Amino acid sequence: MEERPDRVVDDPWWRFGLVTVGTLFRATMKLRIEGLEGIPASGPAIIAANHVSPLDPIAMAIAASRRGRTVRFLTAAEAFDRRVIGWGLRRFRQIPIQRGTRDRAALDDAARVIARGALAGIFPEGFLGSGEALQPAKSGMARLALTAGAPVVPMGVWGMERRWPRGGIKLGPPVRPIAAVAVGEPISAAGDAIREEDVRAMTDRAMAAIEALVDRARAMAAGS
Repeated sequence: MEERPDRVVDDPWWRFGLVTVGTLFRATMKLRIEGLEGIPASGPAIIAANHVSPLDPIAMAIAASRRGRTVRFLTAAEAFDRRVIGWGLRRFRQIPIQRGTRDRAALDDAARVIARGALAGIFPEGFLGSGEALQPAKSGMARLALTAGAPVVPMGVWGMERRWPRGGIKLGPPVRPIAAVAVGEPISAAGDAIREEDVRAMTDRAMAAIEALVDRARAMAAGS
C-alpha cells in the first residue's frame, strides 16, 4: 500500500469524509473536545479509547483532524475481504489486524505501519460495551505500542450512545445530544512486547488513564 503523509490536508478521502460524514455528525450532535494537545501533531502514536457507540470513531477522527491528523483504525482483517466495506477501508487506509491471535508476523506488519508515522486508533476493550464500566482490555494495544515504539494517547468518549447505543439507533429528544471527547497525556512505550509483565504494565497504565478520561467526558456531556 502506498504511504502518504499522515495529514488531513494531504489525503483527499479524509477531507471528503470530514465534509460529508463529519458534517452530518455535527448536525445531529453537539461535540465537545478537551485536551487536543495530547494528540501529537506528527509522528507515530496510538489513540486508545473506550467504546460505547458505533459513532465513536467519527468523533475520534474529528478530534484528530483538528490537530491536522488522520486516524488509521485497527480493523478486523476479514472486513477487508468484503467488497464494498473493504474498498472503503482501503481508501481510508485503515490497518488490518488479526483478531484473537498473537501472530507475531501480523503484529509486526501493523506495528510497521504505525512506526512509519501513522496515528492509529484502537478500542482496547475489543468490543462495543454498554458504557456502565470498562471491560478488561485485550493485550493488542500494548503489544502494538511496544513493538512500534509509539506512545499511547488515552481518550475517553461519551454521549454518542445517546443516539446510537449497542442496541441500535435511537430517535427522540434531545434533537442534538451532547457528545464529548476527552484526550489525555501520551503514555510513552516502555518495555518489551514479548515480556508479559511489560505488556500488562502498559495496559494497566493506559486503562487507568482512559477510565479517568471517561469520567471527564461524562461530565462534559452532562446536561443534554
